[in-house]
Amino acid sequence: MLLDTASLYFRAYFGVPESVKAPDGTPVNAVRGLLDFIARLVTDHSPAGLVACMDADWRPQWRVDLIPSYKAHRVAEETEGTEEVPDTLSPQVPVIEAVLDAVGIARVGVPGYEADDVIGTLATAAAGPVAIVTGDRDLFQLVDDARGVRVLYPRKGVGDCDVVDEAAIEERYGVRAGQYADFAALRGDPSDGLPGVKGIGEKTAAQLVTEYGDLAGVRAAAVDPFSRLTPARRRNIIAAAGYLDVAPEVVAVAKDVPLPAFSPALPRTPASPDTLASLATRWGLGGSLSRLVAALA
Repeated sequence: MLLDTASLYFRAYFGVPESVKAPDGTPVNAVRGLLDFIARLVTDHSPAGLVACMDADWRPQWRVDLIPSYKAHRVAEETEGTEEVPDTLSPQVPVIEAVLDAVGIARVGVPGYEADDVIGTLATAAAGPVAIVTGDRDLFQLVDDARGVRVLYPRKGVGDCDVVDEAAIEERYGVRAGQYADFAALRGDPSDGLPGVKGIGEKTAAQLVTEYGDLAGVRAAAVDPFSRLTPARRRNIIAAAGYLDVAPEVVAVAKDVPLPAFSPALPRTPASPDTLASLATRWGLGGSLSRLVAALA
């Protein structure tokens, strides 16, 4: 089981009331919400291994070099290069990291890469079935029924998850999982600063990728005078050539990240009981931490 950790603690933050606080009044809603979420995932799915994948670099320079608008709107105005995060969430992230380490859940991030890239590398290398837990649709491109790779997509907050397999992607978007990245590049994604192609929304992108097979096929059709593309679509695709030259590399999840050595084994008992007890007292983690420890045991 691979956790898109930042995606999940953001959801926990917005799904659990900020009135959930430590003894000193500091909000710990993201911390406790994430711990409850992991406890439920372990209980419901009994994974053999568990990895909390981290954004060591949430906006890698190599992606920005290709598309300068990539996540540009998320950069905090006050501090160039840092991600804009709610004021009461930022202080909770180091607590989350400390608790995961004390529990013994593997936490993996690699400089120059996003959590998505760590997940892509681990999912590609895995010998057995993989469950990717994320609220990020970009990871749908990794779904592979033949290899048992699926996404658990939270419906809202930190509640139940939809199981996303190839059939679910085809039903929802009209494309195969293997076509999802090309479909996403054509459509664009304002939340990631990806402009897409003018005049091509989700339905049109799905139609084009389905008809022509992939992005290369769509681009070939745009310069083929005998293709069935409308003049407007033809013009827009050709005009977006610069974007389409680089978008696939930006949208595609990396699968060759140099990972550090670690064990994904599920910890049955806390790795650092004394540290964990101190964190529990300091931050008032109460039942949330107890439920996680009990689920792991």
